[in-house]
Amino acid sequence: QVQLVESGGGLVQPGGSLRLSCAASGNIRSINAMAWYRQAPGKQRDLVARMPGGGVPNYADSVKGRFTISRDNAKNTVYLQMNSLKPEDTAVYYCNAYCVRDYVGSDYWGQGTQVTVSS
Repeated sequence: QVQLVESGGGLVQPGGSLRLSCAASGNIRSINAMAWYRQAPGKQRDLVARMPGGGVPNYADSVKGRFTISRDNAKNTVYLQMNSLKPEDTAVYYCNAYCVRDYVGSDYWGQGTQVTVSS
């Protein structure tokens, strides 16, 4: 069983910063890509940032220059540093990881963490 546990969400004023963390645990042989998605009320879940197993991260246009994704492979953890937050960043943020167990790879999701940007 693989678990992804997110933390770091909360309420922040416009222009503020938050750092999200997501730790993967379980019987994991390796992790390929790790990513963050978000879903606002009444909208679909969209990719925010993705960090491949080895390569250059990519970002949604709406967060480029403000958000930074990073990962600590030794800890099976991915981070999302969010700066200059805007009200339109308000959403539930979900961690995603493609984990390999027993030579079989699958997508796994965290439970989500709420980020609210409001004055």
